[in-house]
Amino acid sequence: MLASTLPLSSVFRISSYLEFIIFEPPFGFASSPSRQKPLRVRQLLHLGRPQDPYGFGSPPSPETAKMGAASPHCLTKTGTGLTEYAEDAEFLLVMELNQNNGDTLAALQELIEVVAKLRSPDGGCPWDLAQTPQTLTPYVIEEAYEVVDAINNGDKEAIQEELGDLLLQVVLQAQIASEYGQFSLQEVARGISQKLIRRHPHVFSDVSVQSVDEVRQNWEQIKATEKGEASPENQKLSAKLSRYGRTLPPLTAAMKISQKAAAVGFEWENIDGVWEKFHEELAEFQQALAEETPQRQQAELGDLLFAVIQLARWYNLDPAAGLQGTNQRFVQRLEKMEAVVDRPLSDYSLDELESLWQQAKAQLAKEQ
Repeated sequence: MLASTLPLSSVFRISSYLEFIIFEPPFGFASSPSRQKPLRVRQLLHLGRPQDPYGFGSPPSPETAKMGAASPHCLTKTGTGLTEYAEDAEFLLVMELNQNNGDTLAALQELIEVVAKLRSPDGGCPWDLAQTPQTLTPYVIEEAYEVVDAINNGDKEAIQEELGDLLLQVVLQAQIASEYGQFSLQEVARGISQKLIRRHPHVFSDVSVQSVDEVRQNWEQIKATEKGEASPENQKLSAKLSRYGRTLPPLTAAMKISQKAAAVGFEWENIDGVWEKFHEELAEFQQALAEETPQRQQAELGDLLFAVIQLARWYNLDPAAGLQGTNQRFVQRLEKMEAVVDRPLSDYSLDELESLWQQAKAQLAKEQ
């Protein structure tokens, strides 16, 4: 029997997250044996999900199949004592498989050491040494978008690579912060683990929920309490909109801000008013270009773009998706142009480029 062949020390060789769940309140042992709380492992180990999140159709691994991948989770028991679990062959088998996490942790440690070497004043990379959290911000955004693009394209090799690039940004930011004594990667990881536990009381505690909406409401309520803010329903509208403006991409933030403002009545009576506002902002932008400073011109450009987003909202259009489609079509047309020319595009006249552009546009229209 597995319980007789796998030593009890295996309990301590599983991944750090499971050790945390076992030994930290409220899921571990209380100070008195009479106040022991159940270890809720059943909801935490999802080693064999039958779903295929990226649609690749890959079969489960032999280890996953052996654990019963058809079931929502691999462990079906809860208990109150570590000895009881140590005697449970099913639990020990799960922990034995979890030792494979050692390879993952070793790979992560290798990345941490590589980044530390790149940042080392003794033989490190000049480019990496020159970076600051602020200079790396564009790369964080770029890598996040590249992950999304890889997922949308269903390219699992690209997903793996782009997730690695995004992970690099996390490790690099944490490395720089640790050099200045601010925080470490360990604190980042532990912080998000604790946050997930706090904000999922229906999983890690005794709270019951009946729907996804209720989960979301609980999350927002707990989040507001943690940050010392008013509950979501009592929070001022300006505070919510300010957060959107700070944390979301500009197009997404503008749409979200206008939707929330419209929901409380800050809205035009009909679409004619939206078009009137658009033409007003267009005229002000044109005037600023002719007479005002660059700062004023940029402000008026922002007002014009915001008016365009209001039109999109009224017509139930997604401005971000629309702009993304335009970007893709522009690149596709350039690809068609480059496929038929025999020299760099810069060698052609404007009239020749326009002719090539129209040909590429017509060809793509036929293909679609």
